Parts: sequence; C-alpha cells; structure tokens
Amino acid sequence: MPKTGCGRKTVVVAGAGFGGLWAAKTLAGAGVDVVLVDRHNFHTFLPLLYQVAAAELEPSQVAYPVRGVFRRHRNVRVALGQVLGIDFENRALLTDGPPIPYDCLILALGSQTNFFGVEGAPEHCFGLKSLEEGIALRNHIMRMFEQASLTDDPALQRELLTFAVAGGGPTGVEFAGALAELIRGPVAKDFPLLNLSQARVVLVEAGQKVLGPFDESQQRYALNTLGRKGVEVHLGAVVSKVGPDRVDFKDGSSLPTRTVVWAAGVSGPDAARDLGLEVGPGGRIPVGETLQVRSHPEIFVVGDMSWFEGPGGALPMLAPVAMDQGRAAARNALRLLEGKKLKPFRYRSKGIMATVGRSAAVASLGRLRIMGFGAWAVWLFVHLMMLIGFRNRLAVLINWAWDYLFFERSVRLIIPARSRKAREAEKADAE
Repeated sequence: MPKTGCGRKTVVVAGAGFGGLWAAKTLAGAGVDVVLVDRHNFHTFLPLLYQVAAAELEPSQVAYPVRGVFRRHRNVRVALGQVLGIDFENRALLTDGPPIPYDCLILALGSQTNFFGVEGAPEHCFGLKSLEEGIALRNHIMRMFEQASLTDDPALQRELLTFAVAGGGPTGVEFAGALAELIRGPVAKDFPLLNLSQARVVLVEAGQKVLGPFDESQQRYALNTLGRKGVEVHLGAVVSKVGPDRVDFKDGSSLPTRTVVWAAGVSGPDAARDLGLEVGPGGRIPVGETLQVRSHPEIFVVGDMSWFEGPGGALPMLAPVAMDQGRAAARNALRLLEGKKLKPFRYRSKGIMATVGRSAAVASLGRLRIMGFGAWAVWLFVHLMMLIGFRNRLAVLINWAWDYLFFERSVRLIIPARSRKAREAEKADAE
C-alpha cells in the first residue's frame, strides 16, 4: 500500500456502504489520512436495488464510483480489496492485497441475506443485497417470460410465471408491488400472445402481518393495495424447503415455481466471524455507546455490522442508522487520536417508509402517519435526495416520470452475467 502523509495518523474505513462512505466523507478534509477499502469501486444505493430487479432503473443509476466522491479530497485514498482479517498486534487490516496499517479502524462491511437455515434456500433463492444480485434477478425474471412464450404446456407456463417473494417486510412488499406492475404493464405489451392471467406474484410471510414496524392501519392499507395490484399474500406461511422448481411450507403445502426471491431477513456478514472479534446476535459485532469494540478501543463498528443497544433495544439495520453511526464513529476516531473524550452515540429516528407500488406508499414520520399518494411523493423525494451524484438523481427522476406517465419501463434487458468462456467451461463440466 502506498504511504500516506508523512507523520500523520491514518484512519482505515472498511466498506463503502452507507456507514463507511459517510464515515469517510466526515473525515475528508480532516487532519488525518484516510484509506477507504471495499471489494467494489462503487457505492450501491441499496434502497432502490429492487427497482433494478423489477426493470425500472438501470444498475448504473443506483451505483456511484467511490473515487468520484473523493476526487477533491487529497487526504482520502481508495483501495480495492477484499477484507480477510485484522492483525491486531501490528494494527493492520488484512486484505487480498497488501496489509493496510491503521491507527484507527472503522468497520462497515454491511450485512448479508439470512436464510435462517432453510434447506435449499441459499442455492435456489435470489437475494437483493448487491448490484450483481439485482441484475441476476432481472435477467432471470425476463427469461421466465421468454421461456413461457415458447411452450404450450399450461402447467409449465404456470410454473414459469409464478414468482414467490419470501418476507413481508419493506423489501418484500416493495418488490412484490413493483413486479406485479411490471407484469400487468410493460410485459403484457411485450408478450401479447402469452396468457398472463396465469402469472402470479405470491408474497409469503411467516408472521401474521406485513410491514411489521408500521402502524396497524398502514399494514391493512399495504395488504389491500397489494391485493388490488394482483399480489397474493399468504400470512403464516413458513418456508421449510426451497427446490429448483418448488417451495415447500411447514403446513405440508407447496408452490410450484422457478423463482423465489428471499427478502425474509439479513444478518451480519460472514467476514465478521473471520476478524477475531466477538460476534453477537445476528452475526453482528457488539459495540459500546461510543461505537468502539470493547476489547479494541481503536476499532469502531458501524451500520448493519454493529450490534448497538439503544434505549429501545438494538437499532434496526437501516441506511439512516448506518449514516449517523458512520459520522459519529469518524468524529470519535478523531477525538481518540487527539486524546480527547469520546462522545456517546445517540440515534434519533427520522421515520420509516415503504412504497407499495405506483402512487401508493406508507410513511411513519414521528407521530405522523401518511398513506397513499402523499406518502409516495415523500418516499420519492427522500430517496431521490439520498442518491449520490446529480446525474444519477436526474436519470432516476426521468425514469420515474416516464414510468408514471406512460406505464412503461425501458430496462427490460437480459444482460449475460457470465462471460462466454465461463459458460462454455460450465457446459463442459456438465458433459
């Protein structure tokens, strides 16, 4: 790793998600050297990833080059690498490249899909935790329609055109609504000879309600809105096994389908278990009120990776939480290096919101409960403002306006996710 400023302290930030990026932005221009490490050279705006999978947005519209964020800040360096561990004695972050020395380390490696030990789920389900997964899911969905158009077997068509979404939280509800609109709108125009009345979007939730963190009236509104959009909602449906062509439930029933999207939960990343630090509930690393690891005060953990107990229990794994923790950890890292007293982290909820489709959303902002078009407008504005880069904001706004005015989505592309060489090698292995 090239040397940074001579004689200055170095803060290494691992992860360019919301927590890591906002930590690095807070440190930009400060009197320390900053090294931001991530296995990708871009930041992904995960709250809109489901719209990539639903053919509403281009992948490039929810991603932004990390180097572009810091090009004007000479004290911030970006390193492309996979985090492998920590050398505590020498204070160095271990990667698949050179070790990166640090005086303070901020860990912000995000989260991963939690399959809760369901048999076959990791192998056969699609996740929505990375840009690659969003593109792969969009490719798969469009292929299902292409394959269905080439067969006259009604049973096979129904299987190909049944899309199951596991998890009734915000991600599951948002994707189910967006997928139903994709099918009834643009896809129906693209496949006029295909009987899309047999196409099904099935949202399965193990509990007895969707959108658990929201008010009961908002949960009812979401259920009714999904029903009007043609989404079948099955509550109390606990998935026991997922296969390549079916989902089995604990009550003995099953659903023939080639598509299962897993939005039922997340956990701390596997990398958390490889760092030599204590791992707590949900695979997350426990931190104190200053966001420091108790056994290593020079290490801070933020975002989905951290287990922080607030007055109401552990904080939710949400982007606003990660952003606030990233800022707070960065400020405390500076205080630690300057020998000053650290400040405890306090999170003030800015509210929660979820869209249920076109002109329909729910929002809880303090004591204010909004449903319908007003909540949808607030949701659009907030997410548009959170996007990084004016170009991305403009492109997303244009796409949203086009979809709203003309009921059209322009990103119905099947983009090969693997090279021809990789596909040929896979075919040779199968033979």
